[in-house]
Amino acid sequence: MTDISQSTQVDAPARAGAGRWRTVFGTGIGNALEWYDWNVYAVFAPFFASQFFPKSDATSALLSTLAIFAVGFLMRPLGGLFFGWLGDRKGRRTAMVASIAMAAGGSLVIGIAPTYDTIGIGASLLLLLARLGQGLAHGGELPAAQTYVSEMAPPGRRGRWSSLIYVSGTIGITVGTALGAVLASALVPAELAAWGWRIPFVVGGIIGVYALVMRMRLAETEAFEHDDAARTKISLWQAFWQNRIACLKVIGLTLGGTVVYYTWFVAAPAQAISVKGFDPSATLWVAVAANVVFICALPFFGALSDKIGRKPVLQFAFIGGAVLTFPLNWLVQDQVWQLAAAMFIAMLFMAPASAILPAVYAEMFPTHVRTTGVAIPYAIAVAACGGSAPYLQTWLTKAGAGSVFLTYTVALLLLAVLVVRGMPETKDVDLT
Repeated sequence: MTDISQSTQVDAPARAGAGRWRTVFGTGIGNALEWYDWNVYAVFAPFFASQFFPKSDATSALLSTLAIFAVGFLMRPLGGLFFGWLGDRKGRRTAMVASIAMAAGGSLVIGIAPTYDTIGIGASLLLLLARLGQGLAHGGELPAAQTYVSEMAPPGRRGRWSSLIYVSGTIGITVGTALGAVLASALVPAELAAWGWRIPFVVGGIIGVYALVMRMRLAETEAFEHDDAARTKISLWQAFWQNRIACLKVIGLTLGGTVVYYTWFVAAPAQAISVKGFDPSATLWVAVAANVVFICALPFFGALSDKIGRKPVLQFAFIGGAVLTFPLNWLVQDQVWQLAAAMFIAMLFMAPASAILPAVYAEMFPTHVRTTGVAIPYAIAVAACGGSAPYLQTWLTKAGAGSVFLTYTVALLLLAVLVVRGMPETKDVDLT
């Protein structure tokens, strides 16, 4: 009996450790796929734009492709509503399983879709429908994953664990960018435009199937299982209204960061290639290196917030981002090293907020409305300003009004600073 008892005591930490790694991997791979999907679309847009739109006007085809990128974001609020409800009523795991299945399907559709030369405007419509489906899925994926990780985090480590969201997401972006760099090096532009761009979308679909299997093996969070309100007839809209101030804070914290993120982290390589004429291979490898810097910085700032609090870390990120917006854009002229320096600095100043916002969002809401409370306002903010950022930046830059876009970015970052100043410190909030 003593041996059995001692063996059980020894095995318990190992089982707990295995369970935590399963949580980290199962959540991370699905979240990485979401970001991979969005990034490969932005990175490969210059190559496949003419496959879905008329080739007679390359600039018009690129703008149309970026417009669909932005339109996909309009589905995020609906995805946040549906998958948020699913996560708050049926469980966080259920929402994550359903969202990853839909996202993987969208990636496969794009990868095998016929071209404009083959079926005309039907190709454009297929691209649009696939992106709308992915937008719906991704509107619920990120909030569900954020809530799941925050609720599963060990006491005193929520900030560090929440950095998993952007660590895994950036890994997805890095894989997509690296794949783009490899393909740009191995294939000539004509081959990339003809068929090479399909490879990353098909790969994304295959990864999605694997992520689906992994997520089906995850355990549900104790916070959800022990929350009776999640299974009662409490109106979701009533709960949402009761937490309306927190929802407005989510929007205020998200607007500026999402513009910076999609400007520097997602669209910068495509902008440098298509607008400034940078070498595609060198530009994409710069983006890979910058993302590695970002990944390394995230856990540090997550752990720092567990020690000194969320508010100081957020203020550092948003104030620094506002101060550096104009200088970093002026830095990028006609050399690849300038893009590298600007991206490295931008990554270091956005890492603090990116690392801990998933925890901050979760700490604002009670359990029975936590996923929806994050999902809907977050999706509204990203749909309003995130998805449109690459298109708006391209359009204003070509019109000679790039400073207007930069001023817009600074204003949104300063709004986030004001929101942080009015927030209570939340690092010690109990999510159970």
